[in-house]
Amino acid sequence: MAKRRLSRQQKWRIDKIQQERIARAQKKDQEADTLMESGEFGAEQDGTVVAHYGTQVEVEDSDYHRYRCLLRANVPQLVTGDRIVWRPGPNDIGIIEAQYPRRSSLSRPDLRGKIKTVAANIDYIIIVIAPLPEPSSILIDRYLVAAELAEIEPIVLLNKIDLLEEKNRQDFESLIEGYRQIGYQTFTCSAKQALGLTELDALLHQHSFVFVGQSGVGKSSLVNALLPHSAQETREVSETSGLGVHTTTTAQLFHTLNNGKLIDSPGIREFSLHVTEAQQLAQGFREFQPYFGHCQFSDCKHDREPNCAIKTAVAEGKIRPQRLENYLKLVAALE
Repeated sequence: MAKRRLSRQQKWRIDKIQQERIARAQKKDQEADTLMESGEFGAEQDGTVVAHYGTQVEVEDSDYHRYRCLLRANVPQLVTGDRIVWRPGPNDIGIIEAQYPRRSSLSRPDLRGKIKTVAANIDYIIIVIAPLPEPSSILIDRYLVAAELAEIEPIVLLNKIDLLEEKNRQDFESLIEGYRQIGYQTFTCSAKQALGLTELDALLHQHSFVFVGQSGVGKSSLVNALLPHSAQETREVSETSGLGVHTTTTAQLFHTLNNGKLIDSPGIREFSLHVTEAQQLAQGFREFQPYFGHCQFSDCKHDREPNCAIKTAVAEGKIRPQRLENYLKLVAALE
C-alpha cells in the first residue's frame, strides 16, 4: 500500500502543533531554571521516582504528594522506583540532589538491542500464567531464569482459576507444585471473580513488584483489581488519551490497596530473558547451583558429557527432568 501523502495544510498544522509543544516545554524548563537560581527550595529529604519523562522525573514524598523534578548534573540517569535525595520547591517543582544505590534493577533490550534499565528496587517479579492461553513450562522457565539473573525474587501466579476444569485441574496443580518444590512461592487467583486477591495483596504489603507474562493471561485485570479507584483512573487516562500526564513515561509506580508498590508499563510486562552464554543461563536454574563444579568437565553443558553432576541429580530424582530438558532447549535457542 502506498504511503499517504500529507497536504500542505496538514503539514503546516503538524509543524505548528510541534512548535507549540516545544515552546511549552521550554517555558516550563525556564521557569524551573529560574526557581533553581532563586534558591527557593526546602531542605533535603528522601523520595521515590514514580515516573520518568526524559529529562525530568516525577518524585513522591512521604505523604504521597508528587513533584516534577529536575536533576543535578552529577545525578545519573534515573528510572521508576529509584530512591533519591531531593529538595522540594514552590509550584510542585523540585530538584534531585543524589541517588541511593539500587538493591535491584530490571533491564530489557531497547529497539537497538542495547540493554536498558526500566525499573529499580523491585522486590518481586510476578509471573502470571492462566489456563488460557495454555502455558508451557519452558515459557515459565524463561521468566524464572530472567528473574533469577536479575536477582529479583519470582512468584508464579496462576490466574483465571475459574477456568479450570476437571480435565486440566490436575495438570495445573502438578505444574504449580513442581515449582513450589523447587522453592518458588506460588499463588492461585481469579481477578475476574476476586478469588485469592486478598492473600496476594497481603503478600505485597509494603513491597514493590511487577507483573510479567504472555498476552491474554489477565495481567491488566490483576493490575486493576489491586489498584484503588483513584489510581485506576490515573492509569486509564495515561494509557488511553494521554491527557493530564506526560505521554513519554515508560513506567509508573502505583500504590495498591494494601500499600504495595506496583511498577507497571507495557515494556515491563514484556520483560524477557536476554543472555548469550550457556553457563550464565544455568545460573538461572536455582536447583542446579549445588552441583556446579562437580561435573567431570569444567565447561560441561549438561547434555551428552559423561559424569555430569546435574544429569546424575536428575536420575536420582533431585532435579525434575522437565527442568533439564527446558534448560537444554534454551541453550539450543542461544546457539
